[in-house]
Amino acid sequence: MSLVRINAVTVPVGSGDEVGRRFAAHRGSMAGVAGFELLRPRDGRTRWLVLTCWADEQSFEAWRPSQDFGRSHGRGSEEVPTGASGRAAPVGTSSELWSYTVAVAQQ
Repeated sequence: MSLVRINAVTVPVGSGDEVGRRFAAHRGSMAGVAGFELLRPRDGRTRWLVLTCWADEQSFEAWRPSQDFGRSHGRGSEEVPTGASGRAAPVGTSSELWSYTVAVAQQ
């Protein structure tokens, strides 16, 4: 069974270019993640979607404590501004993690 995780990130107007730049800079740390896509809204919405696909819940949970997860979330990166925590200063104002299973797969 495939697991789809969608991180719905609210991005302030005018910050989209920075979101795209950061995601492009971290593509290497997402190389092992199937279906990794950053979706930009086309209708004036401010919610961007980060799409990832996983074999199962265990695969997703095993990725979360990994160095690749840390790099993909701005930890240890010199490419983006950091706050007091050493993590990248956030571009989004909020996010929500959605979880789905594939009901019908394309053959």
